[in-house]
Amino acid sequence: MADFLLELRSEEIPARMQKGARGELEKLFRREMDAAGVAVGDLTIWSTPRRLALIARDLPTETEAVREEAKGPPIGAPDQAVDGFCRKNGVTRGQLQTRDVKGRATYFAVIEKPGQAVADLLAAAIPVIIRDFSWPKSMRWGDASISSESTRWVRPLSGIVALLDGELVPCVTDGLASGRVTIGHRFHSTGEIEIAGADDYADILREACVIVDHEERSGIIREGARKAAKAAGVTVVEDEGLVVENAGLTEWPVPLLGRFDEAFLDVPPEVIQLTARVNQKYFVCEERTPNGTTRLANAFICTANIAAEDPAVVVDGNRKVLAARLADARFFWELDQKNTLASHAEGLERITFHEKLGTVADKVDRVAKLASWLVFDAKAPNGDHNLTRRAAELSKADLVTEMVGEFPELQGLMGGYYAQKEGLPTEVSDAIRDHYKPVGQGDDVPTAPTTVAVSLADKLDNLLSFFKIDILPTGSKDPFALRRAALGYIRLIQENSLKLSLDEVVHAWDSQPNTALAEKLAEFLHDRLAVQLRDQGVRYDFVAASQTWASGPDLRIDRVEARARSLAAFLETDDGSNLLAGYKRAANILKKEEWQGGEYPSGKDLSYTPEPSEKALIDALDAAAPKAASAVEAEDFEAAMAALATLRAPIDAFFDNVIVNDPDADKRAARLALLARFRDAVHQVADFSRIEG
Repeated sequence: MADFLLELRSEEIPARMQKGARGELEKLFRREMDAAGVAVGDLTIWSTPRRLALIARDLPTETEAVREEAKGPPIGAPDQAVDGFCRKNGVTRGQLQTRDVKGRATYFAVIEKPGQAVADLLAAAIPVIIRDFSWPKSMRWGDASISSESTRWVRPLSGIVALLDGELVPCVTDGLASGRVTIGHRFHSTGEIEIAGADDYADILREACVIVDHEERSGIIREGARKAAKAAGVTVVEDEGLVVENAGLTEWPVPLLGRFDEAFLDVPPEVIQLTARVNQKYFVCEERTPNGTTRLANAFICTANIAAEDPAVVVDGNRKVLAARLADARFFWELDQKNTLASHAEGLERITFHEKLGTVADKVDRVAKLASWLVFDAKAPNGDHNLTRRAAELSKADLVTEMVGEFPELQGLMGGYYAQKEGLPTEVSDAIRDHYKPVGQGDDVPTAPTTVAVSLADKLDNLLSFFKIDILPTGSKDPFALRRAALGYIRLIQENSLKLSLDEVVHAWDSQPNTALAEKLAEFLHDRLAVQLRDQGVRYDFVAASQTWASGPDLRIDRVEARARSLAAFLETDDGSNLLAGYKRAANILKKEEWQGGEYPSGKDLSYTPEPSEKALIDALDAAAPKAASAVEAEDFEAAMAALATLRAPIDAFFDNVIVNDPDADKRAARLALLARFRDAVHQVADFSRIEG
């Protein structure tokens, strides 16, 4: 068995592309080895800014000889068929063998494939891997770049190391030949470094100040940042994404702490953190105040790619760059406050929301109207009408500020800060700040009435506006984030126990009834709810069975969820599972008999005396159906399921003791009608026909 090392060296690979590149290298290597018949176990794949490395342990040195047989046409088949079979399998007629297949002589091709040296297979595979490598962005370079057939790579490819048990695997790609030499750190190492094999690869590079293992570099950055912060009496703000990014930018990471001017702390902390993170890849720090609270400290941690003789020089250089960035941020902060939010909002008339939906100012008008209706007329939530309208009118004003222009991620948040500075009521500033929430699954859900109303109105306007002009998500494409808006709407409803009917919402939104629009949105929300509840153990088909109300889509998402949860709990019981089986049996009989309807005759109109089990089912339906209907009307779905549970024993006994398809036509018709009555009683509670299994 042998160990294989492959290093593909280039100019700087963007940090954001390195994880994908590691996965791509593994995928292509396994593909080529599988095609060559080489078994591959676990792979070690590393990346630095200037190299991708793969180590495959315990590869065979040769593949085993293989004997394959291919069945061909029978003897006597047309020559054209036999010749085609020979060409396909690379044999001549004289090499064909005959076998008996079910009493008929048949041609077989026996193909002997000798074993091959794995080194030869690797030599052939490496150029293919390089050629087929997929990057988000790639380039050609040098004289060869005039040809569209030349190698493409994320940055110019400058070296290939390919060693199998220390022996060179020779290959050439666009004039670049493999070898056994690499290079170390750009500043701490000079000249070429010879690699003996896979075992000493990481250690030799470490001596040249390159930590090739990206996970190890991440650990150094993570722990180094914590230690540097602790030594300075502050705490680093954890940011795993920034750890990974810095690991992708450095080969010899050295975390260093620096300080910036305390005067910059007048700028909102989120602005400072975003400035440091996005522009400079720095961590920020927090400190405890005398009263026990936490605030942003005037400290940052940068990750140097060198072990400097005088770290203070490196820190000072980074401090100056950060100071310039923070000065820009403070300038934007102060400039934006020279105008009120209402003045900023006037600029929304110049921003197009969508060519068919008008400007952002038009959207704000719709949101303000709907938010006001939610707190005043619908009382969902019940809040202050004037504060809600004011918050909605100013909710998008920060989109035209300099700060949000520089950092779009801060929209909403900056509006809240500017509202505070302007002296607007806390309810208004909080609603402006949080009206985009919840954005993702783990995001906080607003509960303050004013914020909830503006957030609901904003999401509903997005959904209704695009649904009205027939722009819906398709497949994986959702350019206007309507799925996210739908999930946000659902979570707001859930967390605040709201009961909103979409037909009333649509009427308030555009001042005229539009049942079709309400039903289309309801079906979309039902699908999103099903996805959400599936993660909580409520099956998709349980939601599907709970989606109708009064013969149409249920326009209240809270009611669909309550029914689906009750149904899930009911079907986990013996009564529930057995009742479902009885329902399925009844429905199948009615379908098979193509039952067209008809009521079950009353006792005095029956032309026969019902069987005891038949009479028991009649009595059970007489008692359970009204209870179930009443419970559903009261939205007490647990009580409705309990009423259905009383039908379990009677329906089981009916099927055990009563012949539905009796030769007597009157009995047969009456019993089919009784099964239809049972089915309809179940349908009052949920559409069991949509439940799988």
